[in-house]
Amino acid sequence: MRVTDKNKPPQATDLGWCWAILGGSRFDHPDFWVVNAFHTLTHMAQRQTRWVEGAPLQSKPMPAEHPEPRFHALIPCAGTGSRAGTAQPKQYQAIAGQPLVMHTLQALAQVPQLSSGWLILSPQDDYVWPLQGWPAHFKRVSCGGDSRAESVFNGLQAMLAAGLHGQDWVLVHDAARCLVSPASVNRLIETCQHDAVGGLLALPLPDTLKSEDGGRVAATLPRAHKWLAQTPQMFRLQVLHDALAQVAGEGYAGITDEASAIERLGLKPLLVEGTAQNFKVTYPADFSLAEAVLASRAK
Repeated sequence: MRVTDKNKPPQATDLGWCWAILGGSRFDHPDFWVVNAFHTLTHMAQRQTRWVEGAPLQSKPMPAEHPEPRFHALIPCAGTGSRAGTAQPKQYQAIAGQPLVMHTLQALAQVPQLSSGWLILSPQDDYVWPLQGWPAHFKRVSCGGDSRAESVFNGLQAMLAAGLHGQDWVLVHDAARCLVSPASVNRLIETCQHDAVGGLLALPLPDTLKSEDGGRVAATLPRAHKWLAQTPQMFRLQVLHDALAQVAGEGYAGITDEASAIERLGLKPLLVEGTAQNFKVTYPADFSLAEAVLASRAK
């Protein structure tokens, strides 16, 4: 665009008369050009305008620097664990001297990158929590839903409503995976924090896989490129929220974990190898196995 002579910004030579007032030549003084440049830049900074075709155009402010993404844990804990055969929700069943879920929380609390932890409980949950052992930077939020996916979605909404940035990473972890190791979570974060999508802990399928028909083997399936999904599963907070929002009206049909919601967007999460000890306590026999592992770690 043409800058008109009438409305041009101040020129350096327009300020040269100041040296004449001081009794010196405005062109041959050794400091003339330095002083003129200083005055011109100062004047322009104070005005903060440009002259274009006679009309001042306000300069645009510099965009705010994007905050460094933080990491948060979200633990859905609103289920009852009907397959566990316990008199109370399985997450409160005692293992190695404390509720199962406390082992989960304490393991996550040892991950230094996690800024906060959010335990999502059922609004009807009346469990009396022990005073000792609760991580100071973790909180309990009673916004759980009828399904795991709904509890995660409600938890993500609570996190956004509390002011967490949509570009922060959220690590969703099963409350019943009480044997997760901080080292595995660290590895997941280190692997995925610069990835465009995110990822999950998983385990390459070790056994022969069969399909079934009427209680009999229908086929033997190749196990190559097949993995067992674990948790945590790590994605951008806003992306995961929006992915679940797309299927909320369908009752989260087909969503068995966070990665499946991300996959519906056409994205491909990273697979980060976990460990066999990070299993989900599901059946009655799993409690004794988990307790044995915890006891071996205490030695």
